[in-house]
Amino acid sequence: MLDSRIRPFIDPPLNRLGHWLALRGVRADWVTALGLALGLAAAAAVLGGFWLLALGLVLASRLADGLDGAVARASEISDFGGFFDIFADFVFYAAIPLAFVLADPAANGAAGAFLLASFYVNAASFLGFAILAEKARMRSDVQGRKSIYFSNGLLEGTETIIFFVALCLFPAAFVPLALIFASLCLLTAVLRVLAAARLFRRG
Repeated sequence: MLDSRIRPFIDPPLNRLGHWLALRGVRADWVTALGLALGLAAAAAVLGGFWLLALGLVLASRLADGLDGAVARASEISDFGGFFDIFADFVFYAAIPLAFVLADPAANGAAGAFLLASFYVNAASFLGFAILAEKARMRSDVQGRKSIYFSNGLLEGTETIIFFVALCLFPAAFVPLALIFASLCLLTAVLRVLAAARLFRRG
């Protein structure tokens, strides 16, 4: 919901930095891999209870996630790059909640399982929509130039980052925050399924 609103503010500096890196031979896949490594390090920090470190690593990981696309646009956008970017995002999105569950299974286990299940359902709706959009040759630059079609939704990348930041700042509130966010994830998936039914039912 917020991604398209903040892109006009974050894209110009990211594109300038991405162009600078591309001129120096940095590849987008390298930046994606760095973002994934930082995200997994953030999960490890959560597991160890180092909340401020986890917060910094989460933000650094998402900076790299935005920067890899800028590097790709300044050099070459590839199908593998789009695949690797989505793969890295989903690994990161799973790793942070899993770290909270492993840190305190008794307190966080049920809410964490519900959250991860909602991520799975939302991801299925997102990727399924992208497949149908590609088949229908749909294109959109609302989320920036992408290798696959990015359908918008109630919850997108920006909201997920805000959620993870809130978890790092208020770890004791994991259960209520996870339950609320998971419910909104499921609502996002339902809305996307309804949109797909409206757009692709005759295909």
